[in-house]
Amino acid sequence: MNKQMATYIQDNMTGIISKWQEQMKREQDDRSYQVISDEVMNQTSQEFAGLMLSSLLESHEAYEKRLQDFSEKVVRLGWSITYVTKAIDYFAEIVYEGMKLQGMITQENMDGFIHEFANWATPIRNSTLDIYSKTWERTVSLQKIALQELSASLIPVFDKVSVMPLVGTIDTERAKLIMENLLDGVVRHRAEVVLLDITGVPVVDTMVAHHIIQAADAVRLVGAKCMLVGIRPEIAQTIVTLGINLNDFTTTSTLQRGVEQALAWTNRKIVEVEEA
Repeated sequence: MNKQMATYIQDNMTGIISKWQEQMKREQDDRSYQVISDEVMNQTSQEFAGLMLSSLLESHEAYEKRLQDFSEKVVRLGWSITYVTKAIDYFAEIVYEGMKLQGMITQENMDGFIHEFANWATPIRNSTLDIYSKTWERTVSLQKIALQELSASLIPVFDKVSVMPLVGTIDTERAKLIMENLLDGVVRHRAEVVLLDITGVPVVDTMVAHHIIQAADAVRLVGAKCMLVGIRPEIAQTIVTLGINLNDFTTTSTLQRGVEQALAWTNRKIVEVEEA
């Protein structure tokens, strides 16, 4: 029966892919067809159909390699696990219905084919989801590392004045990285004033505030002043509601005001120069 299934897919590949694409386009909750070009989607569809066929024809090692490559590709394209699962189910349904229309599946052999289709689709689904999950976890881990590296650097903007822009959620692991980079940067750049910019931090709760206060205390211990900038109105309201005490260091609503204050602390100011 596997041979009959493989022969049908090979002989009707174009029609199967066309029906499968139409079926997948009806999944309005997924944006896969909206965010990539038709050319890329057509190529991906061909690869997916080849993956489904290879599980019937190729050795286990060859199939696993193809499966790994495809899973990594759909993760990059942003396919959700739900979307991948539906893709497998729809492909199997289209092949089954097509074989029925051609008389290859009859009332007499239907039970056997149902069993074969289950044995075909279920392992593909399980293997795909397993590799997809591992690939996704690895991708997220790499993105997290990249985000940490990009969003926890102390940047000198003026002599003796440096800024650390914080982006994303601050957890205990990121707070440790922020503290290390902050102290290292203060010493390396000989900063006297450090501005912690939380404009890109979506939520400031008690834990986040605790990490920020610890960072400010550490900066003071190495002989520099710390200022918290980028406090949006909703963040200010949250800080007041939670009863978080930020009285020990200066706060401003914008980075621009923070820079002006930092320059004042270092006996400088920004002046406009009239054109001659």
